[in-house]
Amino acid sequence: MTRITGVLTAVVTPFGPDGRVSEAGLRAQVERQVAHGNGVFCAGTNGEFFALETPEKIAVAEICHAVVKGRVPLVAHIGEVSPAATIALGKTMAKIGVDAVSVITPWFVPLKQAELVDHYRRVADAVPLPVYLYNIPGRTGNTIAPETAAKLAAHENIVGIKDSAGDWASIAGFLEATRGIAGFDVLSGPDHLAHDGFLAGSAACISGLANVAPEWVARIWTCFASGDIAGSRAAQDVISGLRKDLYAVAFAPAAVKKAAALMGEAVGDSRYATAFSADDVATIERILMKYQLGRPAAAAVA
Repeated sequence: MTRITGVLTAVVTPFGPDGRVSEAGLRAQVERQVAHGNGVFCAGTNGEFFALETPEKIAVAEICHAVVKGRVPLVAHIGEVSPAATIALGKTMAKIGVDAVSVITPWFVPLKQAELVDHYRRVADAVPLPVYLYNIPGRTGNTIAPETAAKLAAHENIVGIKDSAGDWASIAGFLEATRGIAGFDVLSGPDHLAHDGFLAGSAACISGLANVAPEWVARIWTCFASGDIAGSRAAQDVISGLRKDLYAVAFAPAAVKKAAALMGEAVGDSRYATAFSADDVATIERILMKYQLGRPAAAAVA
């Protein structure tokens, strides 16, 4: 596999008025990200994988693959509670032709580290695609320990970890535990830590806020890759401010999707139980105005 670097957008899954996945809406969102050079991470947390049926997850990946056409990396999330269900979905993703898959830790049932190792090895043994571990303990109740990631990194088919624990200590722990292991990368999940991750050696970031501000998230990487560290930090400051303001209203993916919709993007509502009051909507509209979203990224931010 060609090493995946830079930005991947955890693209939202648009729904139409009938509540079904909107192919036209998804195609538009993928093209929007590709236009900024951002890769695509589909059916993840911001893609509401937890509210999608298996045929819908497959359809989302098929649509993304048809639009991307190899122009940017495409990673599909396949994590299910059981290894069997995860493997079945992974084999389907291989037939579709995605570049790699990510596998969230199983949820609801607390697992020991040895059990997580067994789960991931079984998946990696059977799925004919590069596998990224996906650590998001706040949502699943299971945490991948840094030493567990290092142990799993020895598997030839496990190529990295997406860490969305939410704090720098977690990302730093994975970077330190796996430093020097060839073919294994740490991908940062929290939007406010992308720049620091790149500085410390993260290969890529997977961003939910790129659904709202794709140009600013892209700039964190493009400036960094070109040696413009100050420019990268400035872009990060914009995204960090946006994250703080937007997530004070509601957390991802609901807030991200609502903000995108208010920008005129045809993404529909989130499928899971969520509600925005008139005051919430007005606050999000003020946040979008504050960061001048929908206008060229070169414009100054108030």
